[in-house]
Amino acid sequence: MPGLDPGIHVFLCVAMTENTVRAIFNHSAFEVAGVTLTADLSGALFWQEQRLLVVSDLHLEKGSSFAARGVLLPPYDTVATLGRLAAVIARHDPRMVIALGDSFHDRDAHERLSAPDREALSAMQARRDWIWIAGNHDPALPSDLGGVVANEVAIGTITFRHEPTGASGEIAGHLHPKARIATRGRAMERRCFACDGERAVMPAFGAYTGGLSIRDPAFAKIFQTPGLMAHVLGDNKLHAIAASRCY
Repeated sequence: MPGLDPGIHVFLCVAMTENTVRAIFNHSAFEVAGVTLTADLSGALFWQEQRLLVVSDLHLEKGSSFAARGVLLPPYDTVATLGRLAAVIARHDPRMVIALGDSFHDRDAHERLSAPDREALSAMQARRDWIWIAGNHDPALPSDLGGVVANEVAIGTITFRHEPTGASGEIAGHLHPKARIATRGRAMERRCFACDGERAVMPAFGAYTGGLSIRDPAFAKIFQTPGLMAHVLGDNKLHAIAASRCY
């Protein structure tokens, strides 16, 4: 596995209503603390300068976790999530991947990975650095998954961690932001990046993950300055919508 750069510090452990359309700008990039980042429509984030790909809240083996409690879901979420992740990695060819916590749905989920899923994960990790950030669902990740396990990672002015604190330069996950908007007389919900230019919360990447409205008070505690935007994942492009226009 290639060595980490000295500057990287790892701390181990659509048509809308008339009012809304004025707040929409179709683009695929936004800034966090002066750093320009590309938002992939899959829900991943790419930092071109660092060749760094970030994904959050994969929740692998959520289906098998529910099955163990008697809630039967189609057992294909891990295959689907890893397939989407492989496609994003092929698209951007990152030098490093950071999985921003809750990569596994529970403490034992990694033990339920099938042999083909483990092989798929190993293939994605080949010839690149890989960092697993510990999350609340997977606080004690094993060392045999490949890559490095950390509590947070700092690169320049940006800090990557699972649970958001509201600090400037922070990119976090955990909250699974989504935006509810009105379009053609009906409501539509989509996953989104939440960002005010100084900090960001990423959408969940996993196939079976739900979402929390960007208007929920949990976001107000983190984004205490005006200018919070929902960068909504559309079918073909990203839509930046003022959070105040969501409901």
